[in-house]
Amino acid sequence: MVVFSSRLLFSFLCNILLITISISQVSAANTTQDYQYFCDFTNRGNYTANSTYHTNLNTLLSTLISNTEIDYGFYNFTNGENTDKVYAIGLCRGDVKPEECRSCLNGSRANLTQLCPNRKEAIGWYENEKCMLRYSDRSIFSLMETGPAYYAHNTINATDLDQFNRSLSSLLRDLKSQAASGDSRLKYGVGNISIPDDKVIYGLVQCTPDLSGSDCDDCLAQSIERIPIDCCKDSKGGRVVRPSCSMRFETSYHFYGPTAYTPPPSTSTTSEGSNTITIAIAVAVPVFVVVAVLIFICIYFRARKPGKKYKTQQQEEHDDDEIDISESLQFSFNTIREATDNFSDSNKLGQGGFGAVYKGRLSNGQEIAVKRLSADSRQGDTEFKNEVLLVAKLQHRNLVRLLGFCLEGREKLLVYEFVPNKSLDYFVFNQTNRAQLNWETRYKIIGGTARGILYLHQDSRLRIIHRDLKASNILLDEEMNPKISDFGLAKLFVVDQTHGDTNRIVGTYGYMAPEYAMHGQFSEKSDVFSFGVLVLEIVSGQRNSGISHGENIEDLLSFAWRNWREGTPRNIVDPTLNNSFQNEIMRCIHIGLLCVQENVSARPTMASVVLVLNSHSLTLPVPLAPAFYVDSRTGNLPDMHLWEFNSRTTGSSEYTSINEASITEPYPR
Repeated sequence: MVVFSSRLLFSFLCNILLITISISQVSAANTTQDYQYFCDFTNRGNYTANSTYHTNLNTLLSTLISNTEIDYGFYNFTNGENTDKVYAIGLCRGDVKPEECRSCLNGSRANLTQLCPNRKEAIGWYENEKCMLRYSDRSIFSLMETGPAYYAHNTINATDLDQFNRSLSSLLRDLKSQAASGDSRLKYGVGNISIPDDKVIYGLVQCTPDLSGSDCDDCLAQSIERIPIDCCKDSKGGRVVRPSCSMRFETSYHFYGPTAYTPPPSTSTTSEGSNTITIAIAVAVPVFVVVAVLIFICIYFRARKPGKKYKTQQQEEHDDDEIDISESLQFSFNTIREATDNFSDSNKLGQGGFGAVYKGRLSNGQEIAVKRLSADSRQGDTEFKNEVLLVAKLQHRNLVRLLGFCLEGREKLLVYEFVPNKSLDYFVFNQTNRAQLNWETRYKIIGGTARGILYLHQDSRLRIIHRDLKASNILLDEEMNPKISDFGLAKLFVVDQTHGDTNRIVGTYGYMAPEYAMHGQFSEKSDVFSFGVLVLEIVSGQRNSGISHGENIEDLLSFAWRNWREGTPRNIVDPTLNNSFQNEIMRCIHIGLLCVQENVSARPTMASVVLVLNSHSLTLPVPLAPAFYVDSRTGNLPDMHLWEFNSRTTGSSEYTSINEASITEPYPR
């Protein structure tokens, strides 16, 4: 009887403790019973009941919760095409078993679609974050997002705060590393640490497994930083819950169970594993020899064909260049590690799809920016080598200068001159920062960028097509002079070459010329198109992705062309700019529209653009309609429905990275 009473008392106290946990919200989070949710938090708008989007959403959510093949608690699926395409993510806490996970997601589905009726985007957490469900009409995969978020804390404060906070920090730091090192199925860490008075702090962290290790680490680091600020300063328990990661801790309360899924080891030290490796080697070696012989034969016969001597000689010269560059620009890993204080968070400048960028200082006092490619980066060996070989040979005041590189083990590092004022998108697309860009500064950025592109196309000893010109790849020095960066996707042209073709279309949608996006054809004129988009963005302060007018949304090119054609070009101009330079502003809009014309031959060369920018007496031709023109009043859509663009850029993130890289790859349906 005594034991029974003790258990009742313990259960009662636990329930009281849980009831006293209070919710503190970052955004206007909605709460109903044990469900926290946000509707339309990025203003994606509504869908019509019984529309194609509605049908796709219902089908997708039903498919997600009925999938019995997934046993690791992470679901990421899409359904539909074009504007009716739906993206969904379901994530269960790492200790939730598959059947329980699907049951939780099913309950969340019912709640979320009922509480956010007809909303294109929604997210909800169910049963103390046992599961998270979100969906949207935009791509949400492999994207680190820290908002919307909500915080919760235990109303009882800890004792011996210095010791408590040190122990908590140590525990969460270790769990953060544990989760970040997980694979594409599970990024999850749990553990505990003892504190005085025979008490224990229990902790749990988790990321969506589609994040890279560095993005997971960064998301959790930002969550941990909120503990003394917004969340749970000095509390015995608390949590920070975000779309891409969550963190929770409790004192003397074991709130999680055994991990439900353990990924199979990638290597084995058992004799069975050794035998498997031995067999694999025994099979692979003969295959490798046969393939090598075949390659040798192919090379031999191809070399005998006319015209190959020049290519072979050119390759030998290219190899010689590689050797020279390697010897003159290579840094040791220890040198860079010391310069960046072991890649400390305090030196971190930003984060992109490639990895992180750090500020550093060499022993001679020179400041540097170090791009550290993560193991999960889609910018691989080819792009790394491409950037080293090309940028090392380029010297121009409007190009970022590569100081060197490091290639040791799995580490791939690029060392640049440090450019203190971040990138153009940090200023031009931010309502507050935009005020620092008066027209004189914007015109200087336009002119400097044009001169940098002209150097790449004509004036350097190499002819280079950049292929990824965009606002985030224009860095600004201390005097706001532009410097073009990120040459990972650049293409080298030989002397007489005018255009190229590729099956691998990479770049950033919105800046890509139509002939390149749809047919893989690139030339100097495809860079001219990207420059035209940049000019219109600088003048308007608007992203190319869309401008809202009530219920209508136009892309920037359509908006600019419509107002130009209707005689209202002033509508294009950023309202923060005054009328003192109206003629110059109108001329830049004119140049931008000439650059984005669909007809490749009608676009100007960069040489003529630079000439026109330096002389106001030259007469400009009348521009034709831009590529991908959409009339928002008629609803005519551009002929782009055959392509899917999956971009890793962070878009509106306030954490704009220096030397940011992104790759967008379309695939034909």
